[in-house]
Amino acid sequence: MKNSFNFLSTLINFLLGASWAISFLGGTYLAFIFSPLGIFYILFAFFIGMLPGAFFVLLIEYFLLHQEKLDELKKQTKLLEELVDKP
Repeated sequence: MKNSFNFLSTLINFLLGASWAISFLGGTYLAFIFSPLGIFYILFAFFIGMLPGAFFVLLIEYFLLHQEKLDELKKQTKLLEELVDKP
């Protein structure tokens, strides 16, 4: 079970990095397309291009937060069970 957790952690971190890369590349791509129009259009296009990748970043971070919360609750439950079992 320990190996599957390490694999899952590695996979999630890889997907998080890929989401950041997609976010940056999407923003950069749209910024280059709108570059002849001016700086405000470039910034707006960069923001719009980043949205899909940023959505996945937030989704993965939400999953990681709940995974850490679950792990902490398991530790606390184990400690409480040990306290209750003591005579």
